[in-house]
Amino acid sequence: MKIGLVGNQNSGKTTLFNYLTGMNAKIGNWPGVTIEKKTGRIKGTKHEITDLPGIYSLSPYTTEETVSRNFVFNENPDVIINIVDSTALERSLYLTTQLLELDCKVIVALNMADILNKRGLKIDVDKLSKELGTKVVQISALKETGIQELIKAIDENFSIQKKKIYDANIEHSIENISTHLENATHKRFVAVKLLEEDKDFEKFKTPEIANIIKTASSQYETDLEETIATERYTYIENVKKTSVVKSKKIVTISDKLDKIFLNKWLAFPIFVVIMFLVYYLSVGVVG
Repeated sequence: MKIGLVGNQNSGKTTLFNYLTGMNAKIGNWPGVTIEKKTGRIKGTKHEITDLPGIYSLSPYTTEETVSRNFVFNENPDVIINIVDSTALERSLYLTTQLLELDCKVIVALNMADILNKRGLKIDVDKLSKELGTKVVQISALKETGIQELIKAIDENFSIQKKKIYDANIEHSIENISTHLENATHKRFVAVKLLEEDKDFEKFKTPEIANIIKTASSQYETDLEETIATERYTYIENVKKTSVVKSKKIVTISDKLDKIFLNKWLAFPIFVVIMFLVYYLSVGVVG
């Protein structure tokens, strides 16, 4: 089984990849570009996993984004593991909404949720799974927890529910364009890219599709790419409101000390006392 590991930069993607493969990965370059390619086999399985460059979107403005999109679109992986940083949910889910438009099994690996808990917030995994329409597994790549559940989810049969996240006009246009994409894979993804006027998908544009795009575009004051991006963020904001709940904040010793030493009334007197003691010990008693 071919698996792609996709996520934002600094989301814990490489840590997860190293743990899954035991760091026995093949290192090379992607064809035609000098970007490191890491491929390995998940321990105890026959699944081949590829660590894709850290990206924020499948609308390529960088070489890394182009490489990642070419992999998920052209190489048709059996599974995409989308590692999501729980502490930056809105930013991470933008990429997730794009991945879910592909005709591919997507598993959302919710990473660093323990850090979010310390801030007094908690993600309801079941609600998030329902809102996104796919499998969500909570993990900690650093603490190596939830990994077995993630591996189990790879072999699990589950259907992805394609969510209609845009307004009626855009959704209607996507459906119309899809009917003209008879031989294309990932029809919804391609339809959205055509509406965004993505030049890499010009080969799919027919006169009929061009008319659909023109009609849809006339309904908005801004271009369709900006409109679609706004619709995505509106959807993500609603997902976040539904899935993130307040929990009891874990107060550490460090937090308690911060309240004392960073207090606006006590901070300066404490600073003066500490500096006096440092001076007294270094110049007086000890010095």
